[in-house]
Amino acid sequence: MAEDQIIAKIKTTLDKVRPFLQRDGGDVEFDSFVDGTVYIKMIGACEGCAFIDQTIKEGIEIILLDEVPEVKAVKPVSEKSNK
Repeated sequence: MAEDQIIAKIKTTLDKVRPFLQRDGGDVEFDSFVDGTVYIKMIGACEGCAFIDQTIKEGIEIILLDEVPEVKAVKPVSEKSNK
């Protein structure tokens, strides 16, 4: 699958989880897809939340791994390498 198709599928999947985050005043924003890793930015109430790591690993990552086979991991954009 072409990278632009993978990114479109990632964004569609993020749209599925977005309502749950927005219900608590937060949201998720796609940043990039690099070597199997999706980088996201948590915004609103999610930014700085004590449960952000849990939300990413036990929520967003599980769903993306299930729906987009090319995804190997999900990380906050703050962990993105500046290479």
